[in-house]
Amino acid sequence: MTLAAHEVRWSAAGRLIVDGVSLEAAPGRILGLIGPNGSGKSSLLRLLCRLRNVASGVVKLDGRDIAGVPRRALAQRLAFVEQQATTEMQLSVCDVVRLGRTPHRAALASWNGADEAAVSAALERVGLSERHDQPWHTLSGGERQRVHIARALAQEPSELILDEPTNHLDIQHQLSILALIRRLGVTCIVALHDLNLAALFCDEIALLHGGRLQAAGTPEAVLTEETIRAVFGVAVSIRPGASGRPHIEYLVATDRPAEEGA
Repeated sequence: MTLAAHEVRWSAAGRLIVDGVSLEAAPGRILGLIGPNGSGKSSLLRLLCRLRNVASGVVKLDGRDIAGVPRRALAQRLAFVEQQATTEMQLSVCDVVRLGRTPHRAALASWNGADEAAVSAALERVGLSERHDQPWHTLSGGERQRVHIARALAQEPSELILDEPTNHLDIQHQLSILALIRRLGVTCIVALHDLNLAALFCDEIALLHGGRLQAAGTPEAVLTEETIRAVFGVAVSIRPGASGRPHIEYLVATDRPAEEGA
């Protein structure tokens, strides 16, 4: 099972946001998507799960253009977790997570034991079983993000796309959520802001800048002092961390900050 983009382009308001990007997520592995603010990460993720349509190029799932995959069938395979999601409706935690079961349920089908088991298992995985019946609006921002990850897990996807899933979490939950994602064994593409988290948890990394793919490969190959200085505009020192993965120490900003990409 493979999700891949081939020469994908997408524009908004006459501006090229994603410019000829090609990448492939290896089955059962985590591909980290990194880059400065405005580099096109979120736009690319939405193209990969067909929330937006490519202007040119193609996104393929198992070698098939996703433009030809029925929406329901695509949702049974692929789940997407946004940076932030909110609702004005009065929902409980379990109500939100139950939305993940929608692609697997026929119209007007009764809620069954398998659906409830999937919801309970998802909440347990993100450590929120005790919040099952709690009103959504009473949760903290970090707790809401964990609930949305649980919703995606209840969808039982084989491909999971996450846009900055740790953005509103404290350090403990950043580590626990990314460790959870590693244990899932699904093909995963995750946009991350923290380069050390990307180095620690991702099998491969793709670096975007100005809408273009600048580098792709293992964390050791992509996260070099020269590349980080050129793209992010900061000087760093990189050494092996306790995990054996690269650990980045930020030194000083360069005289020339990285240009804002699209």
